[in-house]
Amino acid sequence: MTAVQVKASPDGVPGAVTDPGRIHAEELTYAGAGGDRVNGYLATPASAGPHPAIIVIHEAGGLGEHIRDVVNRFANLGYTALGVDLYTREGGPPSLEDMQVLMERLFAMSDATALGDLEGAADLLRARTDTTGRVGCIGFCMGGRYALLFACAGDRLDAVVDCWGGFIDRATFEERSTPKRPMPPLELAEQLCCPLLGAAGAEDHNPSPELASQLGERALKSGQEVQVDVYEGAGHAFFADYRPSYRPEPAAELWERIVPFFARHLDEG
Repeated sequence: MTAVQVKASPDGVPGAVTDPGRIHAEELTYAGAGGDRVNGYLATPASAGPHPAIIVIHEAGGLGEHIRDVVNRFANLGYTALGVDLYTREGGPPSLEDMQVLMERLFAMSDATALGDLEGAADLLRARTDTTGRVGCIGFCMGGRYALLFACAGDRLDAVVDCWGGFIDRATFEERSTPKRPMPPLELAEQLCCPLLGAAGAEDHNPSPELASQLGERALKSGQEVQVDVYEGAGHAFFADYRPSYRPEPAAELWERIVPFFARHLDEG
């Protein structure tokens, strides 16, 4: 483990960390799928625990500064938060400059391996003496897909937030299923193991508002609490404050829903 100096959040972002002294952070590795060591970024409240825990799954751009700041924002709220690096085996994230190469890289990743890495993250958090044993998960873009898949393929989560997870209804642009991505998360939604909060942009196409509605309808059949919202004036990645897609008002509205959702299911249990 290597201690990391926490930085203040960019000005005006939802849930901004203004006092980094409230948080401790470190780089670590943990046991993922097949016993492989997986990189992670852990942020914990400086206040005494135990605290509930949250797994944060990065977007296609990887476990970069934005996602680390999101991890810090959850620690600032009183959670032990772990940002997982699902690109550990690939040696880092792909370039966002070439979308064809990026998509080929994403489609080549194994769902089974990613799930094993997420299971390892949940087990790590539950085993810590400074946590309560309750674990939530939030993911963005590709991370939203994996958060949903994780909540539907196992029972390790107490709450999940899927932020515009793409390709939840198919493996690639052309194929419903591939050996690496054998089951679309949408088809597993009736097996949802915990409450779900979903978010999609009205101007997004993957997932489209129609697909978000399908997710809500199917997930409700699980018997879990389900809320899937479509945000007007927003497209894909509208919470990513470092990208042109960022939309401050929908991002703030999303944060105002995430905070009480996790508080209800993780703090209160």
